[in-house]
Amino acid sequence: GLMAARQAGLDDPARLRWAERTRRVLSLELNKDRDVERIHGSGINTLDIEPVEGRYMLSGGSEGVIVLYDLENLSRKPSYTCKALFSVGRSHPDVHKFSVETVQWYPHDTGMFTSSSFDKTLKIWDTNTLQPADIFHFEGTVYSHHMSPVATTHCLIAVGTKSPKVQLCDLKSGSSSHILQGHRQEVLAVSWSPRHEYVLATGSADGRVKLWDVRRASGCLSTLDQYNGEKSKASSEAVNTAHNGRVNGLCYTNDGLHLLTIGTDDRMRLWNSSTGENTLVNYGKVCNESRKGLKFAISCGCNPEFAFVPYGSTIAVYTVFTGELITMLRGHYSTVNCCVFQPHFQELYSGSKDCNILAWIPALREPVPDDSSEKSLPQQHLNPAYEDAWSSSDDEG
Repeated sequence: GLMAARQAGLDDPARLRWAERTRRVLSLELNKDRDVERIHGSGINTLDIEPVEGRYMLSGGSEGVIVLYDLENLSRKPSYTCKALFSVGRSHPDVHKFSVETVQWYPHDTGMFTSSSFDKTLKIWDTNTLQPADIFHFEGTVYSHHMSPVATTHCLIAVGTKSPKVQLCDLKSGSSSHILQGHRQEVLAVSWSPRHEYVLATGSADGRVKLWDVRRASGCLSTLDQYNGEKSKASSEAVNTAHNGRVNGLCYTNDGLHLLTIGTDDRMRLWNSSTGENTLVNYGKVCNESRKGLKFAISCGCNPEFAFVPYGSTIAVYTVFTGELITMLRGHYSTVNCCVFQPHFQELYSGSKDCNILAWIPALREPVPDDSSEKSLPQQHLNPAYEDAWSSSDDEG
């Protein structure tokens, strides 16, 4: 129906795109035909897919190892394994000594990526030579770092460490002198706004989420308050908290208008990022026992948008704006630490303590034959990523 409406010019072409992406996300299932080569000997803490082609994925593990995978099916066979192109293994002279907590591609090309670790360093890697182009050292454990996906006038990497000060490392000058002060305990999560290149969100073990404008001398724009100012008027405690526990996960929606936070109080909250208001969406209990940063993901280009949140050994899929729990993706044998969304094909990848990376892809549509002549045609075996994009089904979900 959507195809016909689009062809006849009755419908906006984008509507078919939104509907199809949403249908694909709602039908995510464990891919039985695609394996990700198992390289890590211990738990996987972090994953990142490069935003340029959506083809290469980085993973960082508890043993300090970083692996780069090619997600494309080069064999063109229905069943295949995503091969590891290379890894920074234990024998590499510049390998991280302890657990890698965050890996991130340089947002504009695949020639560079970044990694940070419990060994108190942030490393800037040249992808081609696998040598560090720069290394930043900190006084405490590094929990999280992030580069702005939209910045054009600065090259700052925000770093959350055991210190309550948020560190800003400048790739242009190689200095890490800029700091943002305001938190009282370690900073577990940092995320730049995808809308405003100077706006940064940070989450700390002190239960607070702060929004900063890094151009301002004072830095802090606001401290998010879960009660929207209702309670602080009456209580002597004037400090605003976003969660009643450690805040260990932050993720902006793709348009940057909302911020999703997660805390060890087993709550997830959605904030209006311009007003700082708690939107009071109820997600129910979101089980979160992680003592460090938790990496979760939000879909892109769907209606409504979905959040993919590690939940014990499963991944919970919520609608972002209504808080509805859509499904639980089961497949891992142990705690899931991270997941990353691939927006081009609406795929999800998750990393767990069980040393596995699993690929979740949209279920294929069952073809609906138009007439008897089609039934006699042999079924062509297409790449599963493209197969359901060319179906003739009217079914939307």
